Formats: sequence, structure tokens, C-alpha cells
Amino acid sequence: MGAAATGASAHTQYGTPTPLDRVIPAPASVDPGGAPYRITPGTQIRIEGPREARRVGEYLAELLRPATGYRLPVTDRGRGGIRLRLDDGPHGAEGYRLDSRRSGVTITAREPAGLFHGVQTLRQLLPPAVERDSVQRGPWLVAGGTIEDTPRYGWRGAMLDVSRHFLTVDEVRRYIDQLALYKINKLHLHLSDDQGWRIAVDSWPRLAAYGGSTEVGGGPGGHYTKAEYTELVRYAASRHLEVVPEIDMPGHTNAALASYAELNCDGVAPPLYTGTEVGFSSLCVGKEITYDFVDDVVREIAALTPGRWIHIGGDEAHSTSHEDYVTFMERVQPIVAEYGKTVIGWHQLTGAAPAEGALAQYWGLDSTSPAEKAQVAEAARNGTGLILSPADRIYLDMKYDKDTPLGLSWAGYVEVRQSYDWDPGAYLPGVPGSAVRGVEAPLWTETIENSEHIDYMAFPRLPGTAELGWSPASTHDWDDYRTRLAAQGPRWEALGIGYHRSPQVPWPTAGG
Repeated sequence: MGAAATGASAHTQYGTPTPLDRVIPAPASVDPGGAPYRITPGTQIRIEGPREARRVGEYLAELLRPATGYRLPVTDRGRGGIRLRLDDGPHGAEGYRLDSRRSGVTITAREPAGLFHGVQTLRQLLPPAVERDSVQRGPWLVAGGTIEDTPRYGWRGAMLDVSRHFLTVDEVRRYIDQLALYKINKLHLHLSDDQGWRIAVDSWPRLAAYGGSTEVGGGPGGHYTKAEYTELVRYAASRHLEVVPEIDMPGHTNAALASYAELNCDGVAPPLYTGTEVGFSSLCVGKEITYDFVDDVVREIAALTPGRWIHIGGDEAHSTSHEDYVTFMERVQPIVAEYGKTVIGWHQLTGAAPAEGALAQYWGLDSTSPAEKAQVAEAARNGTGLILSPADRIYLDMKYDKDTPLGLSWAGYVEVRQSYDWDPGAYLPGVPGSAVRGVEAPLWTETIENSEHIDYMAFPRLPGTAELGWSPASTHDWDDYRTRLAAQGPRWEALGIGYHRSPQVPWPTAGG
């Protein structure tokens, strides 16, 4: 499926170091100059800060040791080397400063997340072979100069649908590592849908045991135990990603309706569903047990989720009347607040009354009706924040072209330039720029079954979403970006990522 050309980096990794402005996402400010720093067998990783800073140092050491073969001790003593430093400077919650000179590299940040993002920049400044898990030839040079970097948006997300096809803990962890490389900071897990319920709920055990027993195409499905979900949350946090769990309702609920007959208005449980149609299912809005169910589910998931947000879906509730939809959202949003969380919903939530502080996730198309866009814009002007996920731009499950072996095309074909070349701050008419909280690239899994499929559909489009979320609008330039993106190909090969070799990108060739 179009894996990168083997050996593409062999003739490029030993010359001059990667320029400071060649990384993805593009940094806010770059001041190149001076001699490069060289990582050697004597290099130490020096920490100035609390335990959280040391964790970032250990992460960096674990990244660099296999390919360099160096010990790279993590210490709070000595001079030179790679220095990770926390201070009270003007970097914000996620920003950093990277200084590189012959004597060493210093990454300075206000928060551990900033140090971690600075480490990802350092990683991309090193040759692609640094990603390999066996000792490689050096030299390991970091270009001289200074980067000052802070993100444009606080929400830089990726959504992974584990409901249509179940994905294992290890597969999700692998995706988390890929997201971290590009400074993504939110992992939205779509945990329930018509085809499968993927999280254990003690008070409603058949949701996972029965509702999670299948998937699209009739495979065995699966679900996460509470311990497994907690491990995913912990692992994401170690990469400075916040997990946002989604329980989609009142539609997209056949797995729940099949598990418990009493959630249906007629008291009859439908069969499990393994197809790909949408819009046919709904919780029974008029039954009080519906809200007992929602309360129990939200309470148990909130207790496992340290982050601020719970996503309640709300899209494609075609079999729910508008009046019932509004009633349902009026009942459910306060339940989320009761358990200390803040609501996110798909943008159809703006057809009801979004709770104070709620976010609406817009997934419409360029061709979405003006009335629907106007409804979203009005909510944004009234204080509802927006996450932008336009399907014909950054849905990672859309085919690249007619020959793509995976994916769907209901939103059209989405090639790399289409996914990159737009401005979130000016995308929706009538939406004030201040209402845009960021961007998120969803990956729905009707046709996605494993990590190989994720790799092919996410790469090379995912880094573009990351750049839209992080980099200043002033850095946005397709011709420059496609050149920087091409240079990522050898890194993905070293990481074992089989990506789509889009003809829009001048990928290096073996021997190039």
C-alpha cells in the first residue's frame, strides 16, 4: 500500500544538519546561526526542574539510545549536553524555546508539556535514522540557532473511532506515539456506536459484554476493561495528550439498545448491527430509565477520565424528532456538569441550547447548507467554542483518490493539499476567530481494521492538521509545506509507518 521507498534517507542523513525551519509543525519564530551541536557518547541529558521535567528527559533518552547506541544518562549535574529547563518565562502552557550551539542544546519551557513539545522539535532536527531501533551511523548533529515556539490553538486533536472496528490497546498506544511527534494534544476516543460499545460500565455490564461483541462486517469486536482504559489515559498523559471520551447519543446507539431492551421505546431489543448505515437508532427520550442510563455511564467514565471533557455526540439523530432532541440535550448536559466535566458535542448540538462552556465540533462540508452554517455561527457568536473538523478537509478516512484501497468518499476525495490548504480562523462565515478553539482530524473506521490501515490513511495528511493547529497563520504556505512534508518520508520509514505516497508531494527516492 505505497510504503516509503527503502533507503530513502541513506544518502541524506550524514551531511549538513536539518535547518531549524524544516520541522512540522512550522515553528513560530526561527533564528538560525552558529555552529551545530553534536550528540556524542559523552552527551548527558541534564534536568532543571521537578519530577515532571525528569520524565521528559527519560522519554528523550529512551528515544535516542537505540539508534545512537549512547548511554545518555539523565542527570541534574554537569555542564553542556542536552539541557531541559523549566522556568517562569513567557512560553505559555505548551510553548518552548530551543537554543542550539556547539556547547549544547537547551530547551526551556514554563510547563512540562512545553518541554515535551520542544523534544519533538529536537527529534525532527536529528537525522531520520534516529527513529530506528538498532544502532545507526552518525553523526547526530543539531543545527545552530534559536527557535521560539507557541501554538496558535489550544485544541489540536485526533479522533479515533474504535467502535466500527475495535482497536487494541497496543494499536491505540502506537497511534498516540505518532500523534505526539506532531504536537497533537487531544485524543478523542469514539467509544460507542451502532456497531459496538467499547468501554466496560459496571452498572450496565451487557453494554460491553454483548454490545461490544461484534463490529462492522461481523468480526468479534471487543472492549476495554476499566483498567485498560485507565492505561490508555495514563499512556496518553505521558505523551501530553488528554483523552476525550465520546459516548454518542441519542443516535448511534444500536449497540446499547441491543444490550438492554428497556432503553427502547417499545421495550424490544433490536439485533446487533454490523453494517455501516447511520441515523436509524435512538434512545427513548420519553423514558426516565434513559437518563438513569446516561447518568450511570457518564458517572463511571468521568471517574476514569482526569481530563475536563466528555463528548456526548449528538450527530445524525435522524430518527429523533427535533423536539425530542432538544429535550434530550436539556436533560443530558447537566448530568455531564454534575460529574465535573464539560460538554462537547458534534455541531448538531447547536440546534439545541449548548451548555455554558460547551464546545461544538463542526464536521460539515464546503457544500453544507448556509442555514446549518449560520446556526453554528450564531452559537459561536453567543459563546460556544468551536473545534473544526470539516469532513472534506481533515476526515482521515476519506479516500485520497478513486484508487485508494481503503476509506470512504461521501465527502469527496481528500488529497494532501485539500487537507492542508485552508485557514481554521476564517473557515466558517460569521464565526469570530476568537470562537475557534482549534482543529481535530477524525479517523472513522468503517474500513479501517488495524495499525497498517491507520498509517496509510493518517499519513501524510495528519501532520497538516497538526500544523494548522500549532503554527501561526503567517507560516502557512503549500509549496514550503510540501517540501517539509516530503522530508518526513524517511522518518516514517524508519518508524515503520507505511504511508500513502501522494503524487502532490516530492518524496525523496532511494539514492536521493
